[in-house]
Amino acid sequence: MTRTPFVTTRTFFSLSGLLAGILAATAQTAAQSSEQAASRIEQVIVSASREPEVGLNLALPWARIDDEALKLTGAVHINQIMQRAPGTWISRGNGQESLVALRSPVLTGSGGCGAFYTAWDGISLRAPGFCNVNQLFDVNSEQAGAIEVIRGPGTAVYGANAVHGVINTLTADPRQGPENAYAVEAGPDDYYRVRGEFRARHGDHALGAYFNGVADGGYKDNAGFDQQKLTLRHDFIGEQWEVTNALEATNLNQETSGFVAGFEAYKDPDLKTVNPNPEAYRDSFALRAYSRWQRDTNLGHLSITPYVRRTTMEFLQHFLPWQATEKNGQESLGLRVALSDSNEGFSWRTGVDIDATRGWLREVQDDDFSPNQPIGVHYDYEVDALSAALYAQGNWQLTSRWGLAAGLRLEENSYDYNNQTADGSACAPEASNCRFFRPADREDDFSNGSVNLGLTYALSDSHRVYLRGAQGFRPPQAAELYRLQSGQEVAELDSETITSVDLGMRGNLGALSYDASIYSMRKEDVIFQDADRQNVSGAKTRHEGVEFSVYWTGQSGWYAGIDGNVARHRYDSAANLLGSRLDIEGNDIDTAPRHFGSARFGRDLTVNNRDLRAELEWVHMGSYYLEPDNQHEYEGHELLNLRVAMDLNRDFSTTLRVTNVLDEDYAERADFGFGSYRYFVGQPRGVFLEFAYRPE
Repeated sequence: MTRTPFVTTRTFFSLSGLLAGILAATAQTAAQSSEQAASRIEQVIVSASREPEVGLNLALPWARIDDEALKLTGAVHINQIMQRAPGTWISRGNGQESLVALRSPVLTGSGGCGAFYTAWDGISLRAPGFCNVNQLFDVNSEQAGAIEVIRGPGTAVYGANAVHGVINTLTADPRQGPENAYAVEAGPDDYYRVRGEFRARHGDHALGAYFNGVADGGYKDNAGFDQQKLTLRHDFIGEQWEVTNALEATNLNQETSGFVAGFEAYKDPDLKTVNPNPEAYRDSFALRAYSRWQRDTNLGHLSITPYVRRTTMEFLQHFLPWQATEKNGQESLGLRVALSDSNEGFSWRTGVDIDATRGWLREVQDDDFSPNQPIGVHYDYEVDALSAALYAQGNWQLTSRWGLAAGLRLEENSYDYNNQTADGSACAPEASNCRFFRPADREDDFSNGSVNLGLTYALSDSHRVYLRGAQGFRPPQAAELYRLQSGQEVAELDSETITSVDLGMRGNLGALSYDASIYSMRKEDVIFQDADRQNVSGAKTRHEGVEFSVYWTGQSGWYAGIDGNVARHRYDSAANLLGSRLDIEGNDIDTAPRHFGSARFGRDLTVNNRDLRAELEWVHMGSYYLEPDNQHEYEGHELLNLRVAMDLNRDFSTTLRVTNVLDEDYAERADFGFGSYRYFVGQPRGVFLEFAYRPE
């Protein structure tokens, strides 16, 4: 098979043309727009250390999507907004399902989600060891105050799962924004959404309540969903204590559609709307709450944050021929205690993180399929897990130009597994090579440490160069340890580890702001399922690439920007991987496009005292291989999206959103399995209209 070039000619000219236009416009308007460009790179970032920091000075690659972009995009699915973060691809499944790629390939399987730390106000959406590939639908990203992304291993304040990066959704500040705001939206295929925001301020107290509900009939047959999200936040500033209380709940009831099969089936008009699994469904509920208490003491600034977390999920495993039903859930109690301080040349933070969780999983097959996949209970277990960590992170201003950041984290993760059904094979004694094996009760412990070290150099007041080295780790997930197959009695797994080196530069040139990084990462003891369907560790992968953001703000409200990356993600060992027949060392990892990104061009202006904003967005997805042997490929795609927001009068506004303007045939995600090409079909052109009311 002839491999698509690393960067296609079409992509090269598209990027070159956009950058040339930005640079030309910058030369004309640099003096007028330098303040706006500077503000972009000098945004305050809280995810790096859990304390506000000026992003310009951070020795790590970050991205921030603010509430203005969130409101304009009005994402139906979180992948539509995360295209604004370079190196980030949230692969859309059916309905609200997703898979994450963050400075990585799209990672699948029972532990694939463990490579990413997805969080709500810094608190992990799922407990360590109990991730779910779809966990981003547990957070109210639609009404967030901002979404911050750290690419590559996190700092010392993050532990398990902060391997390829961190996605942190921040709740909206109740002290900012209108007191009340309401919106209704309608789109194709019986799509309807309502949103409400309510804020009250009284003295030292501020309260915010944010709600949105969606009903979607679905583009494909029998593939709609209903989803509701609620966020509550209360802030109090007293004489001694500053307190933030927050609660968030989400509920999803989804009819799920499976892959359509066959080469380029997403282009076939007779298959595009077909749901091959009309019986499939997914029901999910998540609830989280925390109370953060902060005050100054003689030792420094003290922060105490207890929190709770609860999730439940039930779904049909339509992607497997025997179609078992899985039910899982977790309940957690956590505590974070931190002490921090700063002076003119030095700032530090040290703390303790504790997370105690009881997780459970039950898998049952209702119909007999074969002796190896029998009717009845496949798995039924509980796991009591405890995660405890100590960390320290510091920043030194060594000279007027040089800065140093360093951090250390030590973490212990333990599991106490209790099998609730018979030990051993789930099949009858006469069955050979039973697919499902339940290990006996056991305890497992994993100790890990990570360090990070970063240097920054100020070329000038508005330009920084940084060099960073960092480590990350993830212990095995519970499903990898205790959900075994084909007679495997014990999974002797090690924690995955990653080592990363970054060289980056950010700054502004008049009206132009830029942020770019070059990285190289090596991951070891990668957990995978081998050709005998055994869960094993020991594989290696490597990841190298360039990520960049370039934004320009011109005269008369014009603006443009591009976020992109060019990367290689490869197998670095000859792993006997399930689904592979060849030596895969050096091959591209499947579902790892070598380049993808987005660009936008728009204008803010005032017409007859009414604000108007129009934005055209281009989305590029490069080609990628569909399996480890690199024998099958998806060609990639290009999409255009249009957004126009306009004030109708002082209180009312409207937003028109047109997705896939050119009505391209494309796949949200492609793979190759069970001997066939398989695709999640991309949505055709969609027109969404929103009316909002914000009384002054």
